[in-house]
Amino acid sequence: MKVTAEKVDAHKTVLELEIPQPEVANAINKAYQRLASKVNIPGFRKGKVPRKVLEMRLGKAALFDEAFDIIAPGAYVEALKEQNIEPVARPELEVVKFEEDQPLVFKATVIGKPEITLGEYKGLKVDKPSAEVDAEEVSKQLENLRNRHAKMVVAENAILDKGDFAIIDFEGFIDGVAFEGGEGTGYPLELGAGAFIPGFEDQLIGAKAGDSLDVNVTFPTDYHAKDLAGKEALFKVRVTDVKRKEIPELDDDFVKEIGDFDTVKELKADIENKLKKAAEDKAERTLRTNAVQAAVDNASVDIPDVMVENQIDHMMQDLDIRLQNSGMNLARYLEFTNSDIDTLRKNYRDAAMNSVKTELLLDAVAKAESLEVSPEEMDAEVAAMAAAYQAPIEEVRKIIIQEGRVDSLTKSILRKKAAEIIISAVVTE
Repeated sequence: MKVTAEKVDAHKTVLELEIPQPEVANAINKAYQRLASKVNIPGFRKGKVPRKVLEMRLGKAALFDEAFDIIAPGAYVEALKEQNIEPVARPELEVVKFEEDQPLVFKATVIGKPEITLGEYKGLKVDKPSAEVDAEEVSKQLENLRNRHAKMVVAENAILDKGDFAIIDFEGFIDGVAFEGGEGTGYPLELGAGAFIPGFEDQLIGAKAGDSLDVNVTFPTDYHAKDLAGKEALFKVRVTDVKRKEIPELDDDFVKEIGDFDTVKELKADIENKLKKAAEDKAERTLRTNAVQAAVDNASVDIPDVMVENQIDHMMQDLDIRLQNSGMNLARYLEFTNSDIDTLRKNYRDAAMNSVKTELLLDAVAKAESLEVSPEEMDAEVAAMAAAYQAPIEEVRKIIIQEGRVDSLTKSILRKKAAEIIISAVVTE
């Protein structure tokens, strides 16, 4: 095979591949056999259709397309290796000449992985985040604990105020007509929580159990239900009960009731230890992130736009999965946030750019440090994945091999090792 390369710009290269005629003829023959085994033609058994009959039925272009799909991928991969190009996107292919008795000539326009210039990545000075826990944080945890165990009790003859729960029956009307979704019975509404339409809760202040009143509101213009957005509404409301939180005292009896401790002192100590551990873990994660980011900031690279766009695609997919797991989807999310796909992609762009640069940096460090992945490290990574998915190790290993993910897993391990080199050499301030 003959390969010529023309550099178009810093990232783009046009490869012209010429494949010898015998290989072309062999690919066409394989294409004929493959198509013949799939097509049902009356009067012929599968696989026994004469080529001329097959071409008459499918067209000669279908045969050549199949042959191209057989011969081009392997030739393209071989050309990449010869030219030492690592592609970052699918190539644009153009057939220049394709005849059965002639060499096949086609072009592949390739966007190659850019070279990154490493700056300092060892001995970086990074601020050490604080892992201190103050008494106020412990007190907040204790208050949260008391509030979680609070009981809602009916407040006899109480007048509603912020912080109270109004138990209400209500029905909403627009232009005198009740609208769908605008009614409820026995609904517990916390005044001041902002759970209802702006202005609704404020109009209940001063009422008491048994009162009936009209509440006039205007739906926000960006309200998720478009048929209600910006419209004025009247709610007929009846307060059936007023409830207030009864928060337990923080004493040894309370502590014994809710958990495994006998005294308030023991509970405080446990909370403080957990907060300390959480603060230390967060500080460690921040330190590691900042160390790698410092190395990224010291490096320089011209990133092809397609790499950034591909990363944004991944980020959008991850967002969609998270939303679906929480019972929403991307379309509804955009509606609620009054946004659109183009704006969301634009907002992701800087983070995507930094993510791509980080991966390039770690790949370059791995290469500079001559890092390798041992069989033991690969086994450990597969075992960790199996544990995360609660699946048998060998089943996970089989899937990785079948889906051709060995190289990506190897690269992931190398990036982790490269990050450890950066982090372990950090000088904290």
